[in-house]
Amino acid sequence: MDDEKENIQRQIVLPLRKALEISFKSLRIRFWRSIITTGGVILGIAFLMSIFTTDLVNKGLIEKGSAETSTLIQEEEEESSAQQIWLVSLSLLVCVVGITNAMLMSVTERYREIGTMKCLGALDTFIWKLFLLESFFQGLVGSFIGVVVGGGFVIMASLLRYGGQVIPAFPKLQFMGYALAALVIGVVISVIGAFFPASQAAKMVPAEAMRSEM
Repeated sequence: MDDEKENIQRQIVLPLRKALEISFKSLRIRFWRSIITTGGVILGIAFLMSIFTTDLVNKGLIEKGSAETSTLIQEEEEESSAQQIWLVSLSLLVCVVGITNAMLMSVTERYREIGTMKCLGALDTFIWKLFLLESFFQGLVGSFIGVVVGGGFVIMASLLRYGGQVIPAFPKLQFMGYALAALVIGVVISVIGAFFPASQAAKMVPAEAMRSEM
C-alpha cells in the first residue's frame, strides 16, 4: 500500500500549457511533415467545401436566377449528386488515414522523448494530450485554409460561368454555416486520426522506449 502511494506521488501532473509548448515545438521540428499532413486536410476540406458551396450556388440560382440557368442547373444536379457524396466520403477517409500514418511515424521517431517523459513521471494522459493537440492544430489550420480555398474557388468559377446573377442569389448566412461545419469536420477527423497513434504512445513502456535506437 505504501509503495502504491509512493508511485502515485512520483507521477507528475503537467499543466496544459506545457503540453501546448511541447506540441508546438514538435510541429516546428517536423515542419515539412506537418505541412504535408496539413496539406491532406486542406485538400479534403477544400473538396468538401466546394461541394457545399456548389450546392448553395445552385439552390440560389434555381430560386433567383434566370429560367435558362435554373433548368441547366437542375439537369446537372440529377447526374452528379450521388457521385459527389461518394467522392467526399472517400476524400475524408483518405485524410484520416494520412493523419494516422503521419502521427504513427511521429511516435516511432519520438520513442526516446516519450520514454524520457514517462520516466520523469509524465502521466499517460499527458502523452495523449501531446498527440491530440498536434493533430488538432494541424486540422484547424488545414481546415481553415481548405474552407477558404474550396469556397473561394467555387464562387469565382460560378461568377465566371453565370455572371452577376450569382451575387444576389448567393445565401451568405448559409455559406457561413457550411463553412463552420466544414471547419468542425476537418478538426474532428484530424483528432480521430490521431487517436490510435496517441494510444500507442501512451501505452509505451518507458524502459523499452529508452533502449530504442530511434
